[in-house]
Amino acid sequence: MLRAAGFDVREVPFSYSSAPGRWGMPTAGALAGVTLVGAARAGTRGHAGLALVTLVTLGALLVLVAPRALGDGVARLPIARRRAVNLVATRGTNAPTLWLVAHVDAKSQPVPMAARVAGVGGSLVAWALAVMLAVAQLLGAASDAAWTPLAIVGVLAALPVIGSVIGAASPGALDNASGVATVLLAVEAPSLGPPLPERIGVLVTSAEEVGLAGARAWGRAPAEGARIVSSSAPTRPVALNVDSVDDEGALRVMRASALPVSLERALDDEAHVRRRRLPPGVLVDAIALADAGFAALTVSKATVRSLSRIHTSRDAVDELRGIGVVEAAALVRRLAARA
Repeated sequence: MLRAAGFDVREVPFSYSSAPGRWGMPTAGALAGVTLVGAARAGTRGHAGLALVTLVTLGALLVLVAPRALGDGVARLPIARRRAVNLVATRGTNAPTLWLVAHVDAKSQPVPMAARVAGVGGSLVAWALAVMLAVAQLLGAASDAAWTPLAIVGVLAALPVIGSVIGAASPGALDNASGVATVLLAVEAPSLGPPLPERIGVLVTSAEEVGLAGARAWGRAPAEGARIVSSSAPTRPVALNVDSVDDEGALRVMRASALPVSLERALDDEAHVRRRRLPPGVLVDAIALADAGFAALTVSKATVRSLSRIHTSRDAVDELRGIGVVEAAALVRRLAARA
């Protein structure tokens, strides 16, 4: 389809460590739960200072280690090495200034995405409340007994995060065959919107579900023409990532970085499109591309019901009619024309 649309297409193999993406979330959930229980144990015995140090120490450790594990760790760790292939399509001789992106791999987990998002959010709230409780206890403004219910809430929130172990039992229709279909339709259906820019590329990544490995590898590969960010360039290249396009719900645009003024104005004219931050615990290729220097966003269309079937065996094609794919492809063309 891409060749028929005038693109030169090539496969770009890469290697990566699957360990951070496979075990990072369960490990973080377990550490958060155990640390909160340990802090609660210290707090109930009147050792508020120890509870606060425990919480702050592990919180700082996660903040420092997690980005490196999901960044450099995916590329460089020598354990659990895997190989995969990105599909890269360009046209003409000039490097693209705009990329349409979607990932082609799928995964399953014992808990659906909605439960994992709720678990991550609940863990963050429980952690913040625990820090506040420790400070209040040090100031003599809180009872030791408040730790027990807080620890219970924290453990319950950590359970779906701990259970986010990767499997291969999901067809991946919504996440993310729908995104790939959206990108292909945006490229091949000029009737959906204004003409696409001439300097446009298409990137179909693999191993997104394992630490954004495909996008991170591609962003680190200047020899493949992927990273075209330079101090002499007037603007950063733009990446329009598409991930999880259901038939129900509102179209959403989630920024991963600052965007060009022209793209911000294009979004201002799309009154029906909601702009929001990524939910906690959700990783998309736009994050890796933003880390590589691109102005990146993600287009999505989903509801809580959508999230309840992502990463499960229920994420099958018979749940989709394709209405959202057409709407999202038209939006991608409109944004691409003005990016």
